[in-house]
Amino acid sequence: MTRPSRDARRTPVPALLLIVALVAGACTRSGPEPDGPAAIAGGSAGPTTTGDPTGPTAPPSPAERLKGFENIQHLVFIVQENRSFDHYFGTFPGADGIPMTKDGEPTVCNPDPVLDECVGPYHDPTLVQFGGPHGHPHSVAAVNGGAMDGFVRVLVNGPNDCADDRTLRSCRDDLGPQGQPDVMSWHDAREIPNYWAYAERFVLQDHMFAPTDSWTLPAHLFLVSAWSASCDDPQDPMSCRSDLEVNDVVDRQRHGEHPTIYAWTPITYLLTEGGVSWAYYIGNDTCRTPEDPCPRLGDGRRSTPPAQNPLPSFTTTHEQEDFENIRLHADLFDQIQDGTLPTVSWVMPAGRNSEHPGNGAPLSKGQAHVTRVVNAVMRSDLWETTAIFLTWDDWGGFYDHVEPPRVDENGYGIRVPAILISPWAKGGTIDSNVYTFDSYLKFIEDLYLGGARLDPGTMSRPDSRPTVREEVQILGDLRDAFDFKQDPLPPLILDPTPEPGPASIPGT
Repeated sequence: MTRPSRDARRTPVPALLLIVALVAGACTRSGPEPDGPAAIAGGSAGPTTTGDPTGPTAPPSPAERLKGFENIQHLVFIVQENRSFDHYFGTFPGADGIPMTKDGEPTVCNPDPVLDECVGPYHDPTLVQFGGPHGHPHSVAAVNGGAMDGFVRVLVNGPNDCADDRTLRSCRDDLGPQGQPDVMSWHDAREIPNYWAYAERFVLQDHMFAPTDSWTLPAHLFLVSAWSASCDDPQDPMSCRSDLEVNDVVDRQRHGEHPTIYAWTPITYLLTEGGVSWAYYIGNDTCRTPEDPCPRLGDGRRSTPPAQNPLPSFTTTHEQEDFENIRLHADLFDQIQDGTLPTVSWVMPAGRNSEHPGNGAPLSKGQAHVTRVVNAVMRSDLWETTAIFLTWDDWGGFYDHVEPPRVDENGYGIRVPAILISPWAKGGTIDSNVYTFDSYLKFIEDLYLGGARLDPGTMSRPDSRPTVREEVQILGDLRDAFDFKQDPLPPLILDPTPEPGPASIPGT
């Protein structure tokens, strides 16, 4: 199989290749060179674009870069839980996936101290995984200075019966053919057909890194504010300092109290200040406001955990009285149907539809949740004016072979899956720009805030953040993934609960 050039920023993905690759495995892959300090401080914002060989041309002006984006009146960010890029798309044709031989055998492995051998990635047909520890020290150990070989060691060093004793009958479905734990597993269209269909029809982004090398809460803090910190005074944004652990914080958000905890400035402050409508959608059984009596609708399985719902505890949410923008999933579907969806929307998972490994639910439950949201937009009058960004908040302990770039004391973290779904997406392509959640904030700011940044030097409410993350030069520009000269792509309505089966892609 011919591999498209790695020098091309985007690679078309013919549908036929998908079927072939699902059966035979991926061809040989090689990851990009690690991004060194020069690249981060002043180098290219991603792989080189094919273009005019006669020499460089002047970059387009900001106004020219925004031409066509008047078509994008709604941004929807769907954030799921704890999966690495290689775990979900490591064998997707053309992507920077698991390095393989021509025969489809992985050429990479991780030392396994229990088996006393180096074990490779494997296909896992099961829909329930356990994953591994995924806090800051676990990320550092898994990356191991760029060797990307500490994923199994991290699991073995933690409390995990199936990692410690591979002979347990109860663990048989959680181990690979060599007896390796499921942190080395990967899926394809047999288990997640809808995600692969979106990737095939729209834009798969194969260099989306978690914004920080830590767990769910720091990732979600970065999602809305480009920082994770602890603050000595919740009323003073200058009292904050970087914190990738944020230990014992979520307990203060339980039962709907939502006190002021996070004093620095989130993107929602700029949106409210600029008169841009927004909403943050959480599970129907979630405590939303400090005054909410929080009647439970059931056993809590339709609620969004505090680590995925930090926005109510931002000081600015209290100061600006923005709690009416913290809404429920039921509101999301109503607003899509009646055409009142805000300009910017974030959609958090609820309970066991998050795909969080270890919660006992099959990952298909999360895929069904995502599909229902995407279907709702596609069936509505909003489709031709909307861009949907689907991603996962951190790697969940699962193997990935690409070393994350370092841009400051906070990361980036290990790669996660990401897909752009829009009628104006460059359909059937792979976008290999370097992205993280900071790219989402930059995109919002460029489209709706006149290019304003979460920058202490320019904000009306400065804070003590160490880096203006949207301005890091290695960060790619999501505007590159759109094409407003093409005919708009039609909706791709999918069955939320497809039967797992042969390696085929729905909708192709």
